[in-house]
Parts: sequence; C-alpha cells; structure tokens
Amino acid sequence: MTEELSRTSALASRHSALGSGLEDWNGMGTAWTYDTDPNDEHDAVRERAGMFDMSPLKKVFVRGPDAQAVLDHLTTRDLSKVTPGKAAYLCVLTDEGGIADDAIVSNNGGDEWMIVHGSGDTMALLEASAEGRDVVVQFTDDLHDLSVQGPSALDILNAHTDIDLGTLAYFEHAPATLFGHACRISRTGYSGERGYEVFADGAVITDIWDKLVEVGVMPCSFTALDKVRIEAGLLFYGYDMTEENTPWEVGLGFTVSRTKGDFRGKAALMEANGSEKVNNICLDIKHPDMVEGGETLSLNGEEVGVVNSPCYSHRLGRSLALAHVRPGLVAGTELKVFGDGLETTAEIVRGPVYDPEKSRTHG
Repeated sequence: MTEELSRTSALASRHSALGSGLEDWNGMGTAWTYDTDPNDEHDAVRERAGMFDMSPLKKVFVRGPDAQAVLDHLTTRDLSKVTPGKAAYLCVLTDEGGIADDAIVSNNGGDEWMIVHGSGDTMALLEASAEGRDVVVQFTDDLHDLSVQGPSALDILNAHTDIDLGTLAYFEHAPATLFGHACRISRTGYSGERGYEVFADGAVITDIWDKLVEVGVMPCSFTALDKVRIEAGLLFYGYDMTEENTPWEVGLGFTVSRTKGDFRGKAALMEANGSEKVNNICLDIKHPDMVEGGETLSLNGEEVGVVNSPCYSHRLGRSLALAHVRPGLVAGTELKVFGDGLETTAEIVRGPVYDPEKSRTHG
C-alpha cells in the first residue's frame, strides 16, 4: 500500500474560517494557529473544554486472525493484556532498539485492531511485520480524530451521546452515537486533562465539530496543544524522541513489556538498558517568553544537553521546555542556556509541572 502524499482533513474549511493557514504536519494541513489567542485556547482546555483536530495522526486498521500477533511483533507492549474495549500507548522500535514512532493501539474486538501513530515509520514496519501473516492492513484518512479535552468534556459529550462516558476508564473506548452520528469514543488525549477522542467519518465530522462549537467547546490550535502537552510532560515524536533514543532514555520504559515474547528491536533494547546517553527532563528557564528551541545547555563550562520543546505558560508564569541532558543530572540542578542572542539559566524541575499526580487524566 502506498500512502497519499497529500492528505486533507474534512475540517479544513473550519480551520480556514478560524484563520488557520493549514500548515503541513504529517502530510496534512494542520491548524498551527487561529485568529484567537492561543492563551485563551489554553485557558479553555484547563478550565472548560477545548478541541483539537488530531486527524493528521495516521489511523490504520489491522484485521484478521493474526492481527494481535502482528501488532505484538511491531510494538513494545504485551497486547494479550489489551482486551476488547481497551487501548495502550506504546513504542514502535527499529531493529537497533531506537524509537521509530510512538502510537496508541486499540482492541476493537472481533480480530479488529486500530493503531494511531504520528510521523514515524510505523506503516512500513507494520507491513514488514504483517508479511506472510493472515491479516489485512488498511490505512484510512476517511476516519477523523477530534480530541475534546478539559474538565467539562465529560458532561458536554455525555449530554449528546447514547452511552455513559462516565463508565469509561482511562484508555478505554466504545462505539457510540454523538449528536446522532456513529463514532467511536476513546478516553484518551494529549493535554494533561480528562478528555476524549472522537473517531468519526469525514461525512459527519464537520457536523460534530459544529455542534460542539454550539455547546461551548473552543477550537484550539497546535500552538495551544504544545503549551498543554509540555506542561503535562508529554513527548512529541521528532522533537523529544527520535530513532537515536531508546525508551529508557526518554522516560518511556513503562511502555516496554519485558516478559513478553520477541518483538522488533527487543534484543538491542534490552542490551541498551543501563547504557543511556541522554535523559529527558523538564526545565524552568529564567526568561520572560518562550525560547526558540535548540539552545545548548551547559554545566560548569561543559555542554550537557539541548532544548527540544519549549513553551511559555502564561498560567504558570514560567518559560518551560523539555530537554535532553546527560544522565545523572537531578532536579534542582542549574544549567546555563545559550542560544541565538540568548544567554540565561534554567533549573531542572520534576515533571510534569502540571498535575504531577496525573489525577486529572486518571481520576
């Protein structure tokens, strides 16, 4: 199967009407900004409810008797524990044990699974794992992904669905009807808030979007998404992790099922455990705004790391960033920050800085 070089969200017209230039991410026009203030969008997610069009993520169905075995070979989790109606966040590895992508795998029941991934090499590696197996792999852009996040998300959605979303535990999902349209709703997200992802066909997703706007859900840009996900310590593939990193290095060791059978990259990954070259950390930077990213971090005159994902949180009044540093540096360590025209300091802080107990997403 050859993926399309140009991908279009059915919500493109809604984004354009809000001022988006539909910048490219993952081959699809994406709302990086709207005419609205991203700080107001940030407030909506933290205080009420905001929504993001996450359709640029790639949705792939894996169906057939060998579907679970194929995905078990592809990913780091033991999928025998992911029963129908459940999902898991996990890594897809290279043969060398580096992170080729991160993804969420959902068990839809009846030998049907769905894997939702970003900009990494999941599709090519999935097809390699599927070779010779009794399985059908289907990439689809007709299925859209609308992420509704915030403390009011449950009440807003529940008022217009035919199921009780309050019974869904974190990382559970179920078929549903929302505003009269068939969809699948998953208790997942990328915001640090309780939220839900609505998977629905392109023919109905614009009406769902419009109905959500009518009941007070604020459309939010990827600029606001960066703010909430960095506050919540959530990683973005290509920035906070790449093929050069193992899960051990970036805090994703929890996605590795050490006792399951063989999976791609397992031997190299296990051998690399304990030999980390970097660690992923959070920085509180002494700066009145967001830094650019790519700044050098040093300690006692020695270069020890680099800034990967920066943001300025107006809610916390702090310039934050996710960064890679050499192993062994602990919270409270002060580093010097050097960039283009910038020289300041930053403190390594315990992450996530927002809701460190994760009570909002898991509660």
